[in-house]
Amino acid sequence: MHSHRSGLTGFRSLFAAIPARAGKIPRPLQIHHPKPPASSLPIQRQAFGGVIQNGGRQFHSLGPLRSGASNPAMAFPCLDALETRSATLEARSDSTGPEPSYTAGATLKYHCKEPLLLDWGGTLREFDIAYETWGAINADKSNVILLHTGLSASSHAHSTDENPQPGWWERFIGPGLALDTDKYHVICTNVVGGCYGSTGPSSVDPADGQMYATRFPILTIDDMVKAQFRLLDGLGIDKLYASVGSSMGGMLSLASGVLFPDRVGRLVSISGCARSHPYSIAMRHTQRQVLMMDPNWNRGFYYGRVPPHAGMKLAREIATVTYRSGPEWEQRFSRRRADPSKPPALCPDFLIETYLDHAGEKFCLTYDPNSLLYVSKAMDLFDLGRENRLATAARRAERRESIRAGIQPTATDAACSLTLPERPYEEQPGVVEGAAETVAPPGQGPPEDLVQGLAPLRSHPALVMGVASDILFPAWQQREVAEALKMAGNRDVVHYELSEEQSLFGHDTFLLDVKNVGGAIRKFLG
Repeated sequence: MHSHRSGLTGFRSLFAAIPARAGKIPRPLQIHHPKPPASSLPIQRQAFGGVIQNGGRQFHSLGPLRSGASNPAMAFPCLDALETRSATLEARSDSTGPEPSYTAGATLKYHCKEPLLLDWGGTLREFDIAYETWGAINADKSNVILLHTGLSASSHAHSTDENPQPGWWERFIGPGLALDTDKYHVICTNVVGGCYGSTGPSSVDPADGQMYATRFPILTIDDMVKAQFRLLDGLGIDKLYASVGSSMGGMLSLASGVLFPDRVGRLVSISGCARSHPYSIAMRHTQRQVLMMDPNWNRGFYYGRVPPHAGMKLAREIATVTYRSGPEWEQRFSRRRADPSKPPALCPDFLIETYLDHAGEKFCLTYDPNSLLYVSKAMDLFDLGRENRLATAARRAERRESIRAGIQPTATDAACSLTLPERPYEEQPGVVEGAAETVAPPGQGPPEDLVQGLAPLRSHPALVMGVASDILFPAWQQREVAEALKMAGNRDVVHYELSEEQSLFGHDTFLLDVKNVGGAIRKFLG
């Protein structure tokens, strides 16, 4: 194991095709589009029979008014923009590949050569963890804070000498701030499964030298935490002063304490949860579906080709709806249209539509689509309840026994693929059998299963924060965490819930509210 500094280069080792594996993963389609010469860019369009041709690619056009038609065809500039981007990506040289370089700048990188056995049976033979640090570490390494990220964030939480660009938590890290670098040594990592330097689907599989793509194994939040603690092992850090995180990072923070209770001093979980609930699962599922339905996704084997940027854009627009609040948008956009002087359009027209469109445009080429699928699925699988933890331990024990016996999973194993239910879903009146064991009736507090699952945290000082305007991780989930910790015997739990009067920013409050969120963290950490 070793640690070294590197500049992230995204994925540069590109390949034209990935061999089929045991008949289960199809060979990527070899589709060859005529490419315009470089001199033809910027794209020149020529009307031809109701379509516009650009090299070998066709675009829909407005077209002439047909004789006898009542109205002219509507223009769709939003679709023109998508098609233009596809053509531009396709025209890029084969030497660099059409997809962007997913990078957040220079980081530290830790390479672990010891295999990482994953909760659902997969294995990473070796892996990288990209990380960045701020503040000096003291002599006995007792002042370390591990900062966990949200779904699509990199390790670049704050600017560094190597990467002076502002980080995603720039105003929360520094001398005298929430994470006071005069007191603490702060470490932030890109999670395993991501694309900003840590091993993920866009990384090269050491077994065959080709990118994992969707041969990458299913991950859990616990798997991400275990990889992070491999990094801490490599850095010689035995115990954290604190584990801090928001959103998915709030999940990671709690999981760190549950998995390594003797190695975590105190916990901060902001706008997080101890188990994913159906609404958040549904919203992430919808994002994955629109991404996977983009033909360019190609079952995950799009590296070296045009990436599924249209699906990524739509997925981000759906996500953005869950990140902010209705009251904020009412104040910010109301029902105003971008240009009231023009007739309504089916492309973005209202200000809120143009806002979502812009959010999708900014994101669609800055994050690897496969990473979005894997990391969001890990969030859906998250459950710190006792029953889930026992089931996970049993699976891992069975997998270790198989490894000792020399039995390797094959592509035909049910665990390696998703399966549809044998019967279509039907509405089931009444209580589903077994549900009462894990879901408490409203007003009766957290279920006993969750209380027992959080029992390892009974002696850890904990700060739990929620936001009333958050619809993705609603405030009742943070109340549930705080109450479950107290019922498990923890007498040092601080719980704050910001009202709508304090914050209208919904789930994104943790990124924006330096006064309330940052102030509470600073006070708690001391």
